[in-house]
Amino acid sequence: MKARAISTVTTCLTLLYQTSIFAAGTNAVPNAKRIVFLGDSITYSGLYIDDLEAVLLTKFPNRDFELINVGLPSETVSGLSEPGHAGGKFPRPNLHERLDRVLANLKPDLVVACYGMNDGIYYPFSEERFAAFTNGIVLLRKKVLAAGAQIIHLTPPVFDPVPLKGKTLPEGLREYPQPYEGYDDVLTRYSGWLLAQGKRGWRVIDIHGPMKEFLAKRREDDPKFILASDGVHANATGHALMAEQILRAWKIDDGFAAVQENKPLLGRIRERQNVLTDAWLSEIGHSRPGMSRGLPVDEATARAAELMKRIRKLAEEQPAPAAGGQK
Repeated sequence: MKARAISTVTTCLTLLYQTSIFAAGTNAVPNAKRIVFLGDSITYSGLYIDDLEAVLLTKFPNRDFELINVGLPSETVSGLSEPGHAGGKFPRPNLHERLDRVLANLKPDLVVACYGMNDGIYYPFSEERFAAFTNGIVLLRKKVLAAGAQIIHLTPPVFDPVPLKGKTLPEGLREYPQPYEGYDDVLTRYSGWLLAQGKRGWRVIDIHGPMKEFLAKRREDDPKFILASDGVHANATGHALMAEQILRAWKIDDGFAAVQENKPLLGRIRERQNVLTDAWLSEIGHSRPGMSRGLPVDEATARAAELMKRIRKLAEEQPAPAAGGQK
């Protein structure tokens, strides 16, 4: 009986630890200081992270959130790369080449990971590529949890062939030097698998479905409406949609539109994020050529701290949309 009681207590403590990073319930605002964002070029561009930081600073002025973006253009979690990627200059970087260093250097409380867009390498669906993606996600999750952090998975953004008219290829080819026209069907399957893991206790936020629905609805009135001029890299509206889904999951999306209008705040956040992203990518190291060489981390951190003083002042001037910070 005593052993069983100890086992029960241990189990309860484990569950408490696993959920303690969230303030209230599975989908509440994280009670985490350092939140690290991993992903490809969509994450590297960082606009949705700017939106998140603006809302967090506005709604929780006394919380010490630290959002660090180390997304890397071209990267996959699957380790795959299409023939002739980047004109044959370099294969796609593999997250797992640098993941251990990311975790060791940044020591995150929470990781937010958005992969999938590059992982099907813009080819039609195949079980082999799908397995490489799912195996890569599972390994990512395993390493993050082993490092003592928690992880939120985002489904990939939508792929849109409309702005690529005449630049996509049909099914049935041996190779795809240009994207497969039905590539979003591949991303839909990848998203479906991720969402299914929610039944196993994973924290997964759907980005793909809402973006696809929004795009279809807007096209009813404007057939030329786009969320990405190249079909892949989301514009500001697309990033706002991504941020909105995360904020909804955290139950703090009220007032988001008002915060988006605060251009001075978002501009300073963008400046600070750029300084930190380039510095940390250089410090951690990666296999992607052509990236900006950042400042040494200590210099970048000092610069970011100065910028944060201005950012907090701007955030204080933004009316808080809801008392208590949550709906």
